[in-house]
This record gives sequence, structure tokens and C-alpha cells, in this order.
Amino acid sequence: VQLQASGGGPVQAGGSLRLSCAASGRTFSNYIMGWFRQAPGLEREFVATISRNGGSARYADSVKGRFTISRDNAKNTVYLQMNSLKPEDTAVYYCNADLLRRYFGQGTLVTVSS
Repeated sequence: VQLQASGGGPVQAGGSLRLSCAASGRTFSNYIMGWFRQAPGLEREFVATISRNGGSARYADSVKGRFTISRDNAKNTVYLQMNSLKPEDTAVYYCNADLLRRYFGQGTLVTVSS
């Protein structure tokens, strides 16, 4: 599966962004999808994950209540709606696809200024 994230950019604290990740190559609905992020100098960390049919999701405590993950299996796309952004949300965001192993795509940079 190939993954391409988009939608990142600069935003002020308190603002919103919506990330998208388009998948190709295999049956999208077979994959559990998610998002990770990596801030400068830090390890990649889990942000959110969503089940194959979109019926359940799980979030990191740091983003719970502010971020929402969703997916459209007809469009082979997973989304991350990010609201009330904080400077500490600044990172490269990567989408992942899980099926027997974890696949990552190229990331998209989100920069939140105070």
C-alpha cells in the first residue's frame, strides 16, 4: 500500500487544520488506519487510529477532545481534523496503514505558532 499525506502547513495557536491521507495499491478497507507524528528531536508518537469500518477510534491523551480521525473507504482516504491547535502539536504528521505489518507514507509538516 502507498500512502500520501497532505494538508499540513503553518497555523496560529487555536486554529484548525485538516490532514488527508490517500492510499493506493490494496483494498483500503482491509487496513486499520492511523496517524503518528514526530516533533524535532523526538521519537515518532501515536496520535490516533481508526477501525476498518470507521466505527471506532482511539486517541493519544494529548489530542483527545481536539483531534478527530475519520475515513472514507469509497475514496481510500483517512482524515485527521485538528482543532484548538497548540505549539506543541508542531510536528511532521504521518499516516499509517496496519495489516500484518505497519506501513508509513511520507509525512506532512504542521507548524503551530503562538
